Amino acid sequence: MPNWNQILDETRTMGGACDVIRRQYLSEIHKATVRNVIIYYSGWLQNGGVPEIKFNDDDKNGLMTVIHELDRDLGLDLILHTPGGETAATESFVDYLRAMFGTDLRAIIPQLAMSGGTMIACACKEIIMGKQSSLGPIDPQLSGVPAHGVVEEFNRAKREIKEDPSAIPVWQPVVSKYPPTFIGECEKAIAGLMR
Repeated sequence: MPNWNQILDETRTMGGACDVIRRQYLSEIHKATVRNVIIYYSGWLQNGGVPEIKFNDDDKNGLMTVIHELDRDLGLDLILHTPGGETAATESFVDYLRAMFGTDLRAIIPQLAMSGGTMIACACKEIIMGKQSSLGPIDPQLSGVPAHGVVEEFNRAKREIKEDPSAIPVWQPVVSKYPPTFIGECEKAIAGLMR
């Protein structure tokens, strides 16, 4: 397989026809593995780590549409590059993958699969990674903020204020940065992950 610069050069030569080249390499992988091959990737690294670029129900529905017509007997190789996303969408997608292919699932991680991407990869029978590839922690986040960190910070504030009420002015700006119900939403996200 070519390296990234070679693929970019090939893309430029074809007049920016990324989809043509993408299909070509997916076809080559299929020929080599004799398995269904699909790819899910996010451009979050090219967009300054924008947290809104994450796996959600729209992505899940798109992937389900692609998978629906595939030959179940060939299994599935799922190429993943994602920061993760919504826990419910991720869990629902994994359930769908299992209903369609049982355990005949293989995740291929060319670079990064974080959070929900790690959950999807771990639901597969096999994970293929390069030396540069990474799986990330499975940590629910709301608007790019780690739910565990919010709950820990809030519990620390309660504990310190209970021990010393004069700590209220120190903790007030920290706790006030969270909108009402945010801490409860973080607790629900953590509880949903623990199911």
